[in-house]
Amino acid sequence: MRARMLAAAAALTWAAASPAPAEEIGEVTTAFKILGANHRIVIEAFDDPKVEGVSCYVSRARTGGISGSLGLAEDTSDASIACRQVGPIRFRSELEDGEEVFGRRASVMFKRIQVVRFFDEARNVLVYLTYSDKLIDGSPQNAISAVAVAPWS
Repeated sequence: MRARMLAAAAALTWAAASPAPAEEIGEVTTAFKILGANHRIVIEAFDDPKVEGVSCYVSRARTGGISGSLGLAEDTSDASIACRQVGPIRFRSELEDGEEVFGRRASVMFKRIQVVRFFDEARNVLVYLTYSDKLIDGSPQNAISAVAVAPWS
């Protein structure tokens, strides 16, 4: 019984600390491919797993074609983010600067698009940064969004 309770507590702790699941909001086609999926831009929404009342929207490129359909293509590093207060803001647990709150694979191996969070305590603002990293050579392309921690009316 004690082992089950410890396992459940560990699972809840891991779930709270892991990057947020995303919901696909929509997509647009950017290039038609005769074979395989089209190249497209997808929009995904996720809620910050440690900050209740904040949701973010990320748009990112998805490579199509045969290799994209098989999951073998490398997506470009292009991504954009917009985060907003959608309810009363409440911190569920301690925040760590640079903590990953969202991540997606952008190639078969080694490349990820991710969102990390920082808290600017002096201005009482949450800052979200999206970028891609790669084991050998990451990309300087990035985007940020900031959410003021304010009362919800």
